[in-house]
Amino acid sequence: MVNQPRGPDGRWIKYKYGAGAVATVGVVMAATSGIGGGTAVSVDSAASQALKGKNSSKKSAQKGHHAEAWQRLGWRQLKKAAKRELKCGPHSFGEVQRFFLRHPCVDLDRLVITVDDGAGNTITVSVAWVKMPKANEASDLKRLVDRDDTGNVALLGEARHGSRFTGKNYDSRLAKNLVVIGESAPETGRPSEATLETAAEIAVQFPAP
Repeated sequence: MVNQPRGPDGRWIKYKYGAGAVATVGVVMAATSGIGGGTAVSVDSAASQALKGKNSSKKSAQKGHHAEAWQRLGWRQLKKAAKRELKCGPHSFGEVQRFFLRHPCVDLDRLVITVDDGAGNTITVSVAWVKMPKANEASDLKRLVDRDDTGNVALLGEARHGSRFTGKNYDSRLAKNLVVIGESAPETGRPSEATLETAAEIAVQFPAP
């Protein structure tokens, strides 16, 4: 088994679809050696603020307060779009699609949000809520989507599968017969990996529309 790194909150860092590079979730720091062996450390202040506000942000997200959840990170919600489907098969791919052919879902809600991270970058965050008939089917689905190279629900915000959401900044949540899947990706600028991972973590806390 490959040793998998942990983030600053002790959780395993998640990667899907065979993401090539391993990025550490945390405050991005650049160190340079000074005269006499001293070290000057520059901290990504936006990422630092986001990490500090993560717990309160999750609480707001769980209540369905979208704009407030991002504000607690020092971010700003720019736009939002949602869509509901009754079938998951036509809106999924890979092994996940084959799973839905055997175990049809009850309901599929999808949401895409664009946020400003307060550091000159914008991020696209996409969430899917998949309601299954039974809790054990939802559990099986979560195990499948959490594995590398198994496909996924087709997330709003990308023209074709994998064009924007590669599974690198990914999170999921199971609540009885509901599976929540969230991913984030840069839209403009160069947000840090910590920022992108935080966006996905917050997004999966939102209740279904």
